[in-house]
Amino acid sequence: MEKKNIILIAVVIIAIVAVAAAIFSTNLTGGSGKSIIGESTQFKNSFMEGSFSGDVKLANNSSKYMQSYEDKKHNITYNISTVDNSTALMDIYYLQGVMNPEHRSYNGNDWNIYFSQAIEGNNSNNTLSIVICQCQKDKQGYLVYMIIGSKTDVNTSSLNVYGDVYKGYVEPLLKSLTLKESKNVPTINEEFGLSSSEFAQQMELVKQYKAGNTSALNQQSQEASG
Repeated sequence: MEKKNIILIAVVIIAIVAVAAAIFSTNLTGGSGKSIIGESTQFKNSFMEGSFSGDVKLANNSSKYMQSYEDKKHNITYNISTVDNSTALMDIYYLQGVMNPEHRSYNGNDWNIYFSQAIEGNNSNNTLSIVICQCQKDKQGYLVYMIIGSKTDVNTSSLNVYGDVYKGYVEPLLKSLTLKESKNVPTINEEFGLSSSEFAQQMELVKQYKAGNTSALNQQSQEASG
């Protein structure tokens, strides 16, 4: 398979369920305060700082520009990251059915908020409830993934901006966030192992697909498998 086909043929590389794949256990440096659910945990890294609702621990900080945090009590994982172009990433997620975001602005940051669900693993009946929050600045994009496991005491029956998930966890987090400008932010094309021109070609196909030309993707899939 040619490298230029990676995004459209193997888009599952960035499937939503993949962001919950690796969870590690350690301690979070930060203080605790109060939130609308009774407790909050502060966090700080090189590109973002704020506070989570509940008792949340750092789970993985092996990458400077992507970190994971875990709320074991409520079975919630938060993955936060930064890239140069988060809008392009959400356009790719569109191919997997992630669309129609809500829009909210907090502290001068404009957020697109997506609600979705995914199956936990290939042979499981457990459903993950997922919220993706995306903010694109001039030179840098920011992403917050909230993944709620099936064994949780959080009410996930209403995955929207009026439900308990958003009001109790997502909104307080977004209101608390300070976004920092970073140097040497990972580029989307490098994350996929593509050159800038190759990535631009792929995004042009995504653009055509979103405009209703679904045959563009089907044709390239046939060419890749042929």
